[in-house]
Amino acid sequence: MSPCDTRTMSSKKLLDRGGPWTEEEFLALEETSTRIELIDGSLLVSPAPHRRHQDISARLWLSVFASAEATGLQARQAVNVRLGPRTIVIPDLVVESAREGGIVEDASNVLLACEITSPSNAATDRFGKMHFYADARIPWYLLVEPDFDGYKSVTLRLFRLAEKKYVPHKIAEPGETLTSDKPFPFSISTDDLRVY
Repeated sequence: MSPCDTRTMSSKKLLDRGGPWTEEEFLALEETSTRIELIDGSLLVSPAPHRRHQDISARLWLSVFASAEATGLQARQAVNVRLGPRTIVIPDLVVESAREGGIVEDASNVLLACEITSPSNAATDRFGKMHFYADARIPWYLLVEPDFDGYKSVTLRLFRLAEKKYVPHKIAEPGETLTSDKPFPFSISTDDLRVY
């Protein structure tokens, strides 16, 4: 048995125990091939994203990295973000003001959270996560919606926080480019995110 197998087994044993979970217990989990999030003290476990989902995430990061950095911000993929007590989620992409990286980033440092929908979690990203991010006062939310029938097209929906909820700011349909000056100047071509 390799050291990796031992770590995975110890994480599985931890997952077998009931909740509620504290942030310290959650952070004691070691890296696994699954995505584990802490939602109100309960663990939400899902498999690693589909490869096409990962390809879109990488292309999206490449689309915004230089623009974010030019304004002193950082674009990062799959960061643990603390939304509140006993709630840590992992957005597909964040743009944050923090220069140093730690295990968990506080929502107050996140300017934009982004989720890429998957067939198994589209409703969560469109409603549940959007609600959590709004409650945590993250100013901007980007929803990336690929066409699940072949991933040949992508729609981008940028939302801004108004009061306590997100309202539509801009939409880019397949073949269009999403351009915005806020939360930093950027431009994302939906064609560049397509997976062939």
